[in-house]
Amino acid sequence: MYVIDRLQRRARLMEPGGFAMVMATGIVSIDAMQHAMPWIGLALFALSWAAYLWLLLLSVMRLLCHRDEMVMHFRTPGRDAAFLTLPAATCVLATQCLQVAYLPLLARVVAIWGALCWLVLTYLFFLSTITRHDKAPFSDTINGSWLVTVVATQALAVLVALLARDGTFVAHEHALFVAVSLYLIGCAWYLIIITLITYRMVLLPLNARQFTPPYWINMGALAVSTLAGSTIILNAPPQGPLYDLLPFVRGFTLFYWATATWWIPLLIMLELWRHVWSRVPVTYEVDDWDIVFPIGMYTVCTTALAKAMGADYLLAIPDVGVYVSLLAWALVAAGLVWRLAHRRMGGPAS
Repeated sequence: MYVIDRLQRRARLMEPGGFAMVMATGIVSIDAMQHAMPWIGLALFALSWAAYLWLLLLSVMRLLCHRDEMVMHFRTPGRDAAFLTLPAATCVLATQCLQVAYLPLLARVVAIWGALCWLVLTYLFFLSTITRHDKAPFSDTINGSWLVTVVATQALAVLVALLARDGTFVAHEHALFVAVSLYLIGCAWYLIIITLITYRMVLLPLNARQFTPPYWINMGALAVSTLAGSTIILNAPPQGPLYDLLPFVRGFTLFYWATATWWIPLLIMLELWRHVWSRVPVTYEVDDWDIVFPIGMYTVCTTALAKAMGADYLLAIPDVGVYVSLLAWALVAAGLVWRLAHRRMGGPAS
């Protein structure tokens, strides 16, 4: 009973965006594997699975034991979109099963689960947001976490494009058609949502404490869109309707990568404004994984873009970026360990 009570308490306190840790660990695992660091990649792969299963257990317990609070959080403006980290993390995990440890059957099973989560949670999110009677002020509603809808969609597009490799020609073409469709849906939603986020950042008051880690998804959503486009290009058939779309996909993919690159210096300057100029304390929070994921994804997407475009000179970026993403992951993981240690000793989390 003691163990169950502790699990229930942990489930009740679980943050909606907790699966961002799996997303960040998963993409850094792929990044390490692409740069000839197999032991790091496999270790992070195992850690991704452990974290995912633990968080999934807590989510199920929360749904069963604290359903009303979970529904309330899902309908809370500014927090609701974070629940979409579940399908995004699931798709990243399935991608690891193809690119880190080759487990194609497991990848297909996880992909089905990820697609189901994406379908249910994406539509529930927009349905809940649209039909909500008492809507909060715009500045309290919109933030970078809304772009997790794009991340989840593009992560599924990447996964479907990778799974298309192992099918027959007809199945390959059909799967790529689905991947292209998901890619375009994600691109469309990014343009809509980033317009709202930019309006909130530029034209409404934003203090340093309100600039939270999810705003890094402004860049991360572009990076995963770049990865989706590059993966489609690399797996496109040599002829047919999808082949004819490649010039459009190439142009849009490069457009998204260039914009992601533009965001990075601004986000770094805003972090300095937050912590150095405005002296907001640096403490661990679950949302910190929303910084690690975009950094790792930018490195991975640049590698894929260089291959898709035949631009080998771009590989200099991920050759350095892999160490940046590993360092970012290690720092946030250390913050998590420090917080857990303080909780166990009964001291204040910092």
